[in-house]
Amino acid sequence: MKETVLITGASSGIGLELAKCFAAEGCRLVLTARNQAALEKLAAELKQKHHAESIVLSADLARPDGPKQICNSLAAQKIVVDVLVNNAGFGLHGPFAQLPLQKQLDIIQVNVTALAELTGLFLPAMLQRGQGGILNVGSVAGFVAGPGMAVYYATKAFVQSFSEALAAELEGTGVTVNVLCPGPTETNFGPVARGDKVRARQTGKMSAETVARYGHAAFRRQKVIAIPGIKNQAAVLLTRVVPRRTIRNVIKSYNTFKE
Repeated sequence: MKETVLITGASSGIGLELAKCFAAEGCRLVLTARNQAALEKLAAELKQKHHAESIVLSADLARPDGPKQICNSLAAQKIVVDVLVNNAGFGLHGPFAQLPLQKQLDIIQVNVTALAELTGLFLPAMLQRGQGGILNVGSVAGFVAGPGMAVYYATKAFVQSFSEALAAELEGTGVTVNVLCPGPTETNFGPVARGDKVRARQTGKMSAETVARYGHAAFRRQKVIAIPGIKNQAAVLLTRVVPRRTIRNVIKSYNTFKE
């Protein structure tokens, strides 16, 4: 039987590319995001290229009722989710005290609360069936503190810790949990986070396709922590030996803009 894979934030970037990976395997997809038109376009593309069935659900995970709406809609259609991909997320650049508080609370709602709630809504049924998987999209930002994007980095630290803990709790149950931790990636994340501002220090970016393919393969291998790219892997290793004050200063410099 085909797996049914629910992907949040599927309208662009890593989520869209992960949808292609699962569609290529013959999975049935549940595509969710706020952009209905983009989801429908993706669904049509996946049907044409992979003959994949896709269910489109427009949802705003910044709304507290977003996760339950997704769950209730699928329950009404008697759709069982075999794999949950918690990809939706966003961030904002700037000092915490200077950014709109509500927008930062929305970051927590999407990146943390919705992710945890969706996991809590779909995990019990997976455990009852004795099979399933959860792929959370974190970030290398989850390994460090992030001056200039304090809330975003903190939310990714939650995703990292939560995913690792669940993976250990669920050993031997038939349900796996994995976390994909990309570094800078070519998506619309940057323009949304910082608008038209340009970082003072530039760095190379991986393509969303490369990141998604790496994360999908790691998920199938049941690798708990997947960090795509040698540079990203090296950066995470350095966080274990470099003083945290030094790391904070480096990240603060990275998150500053050109005048």
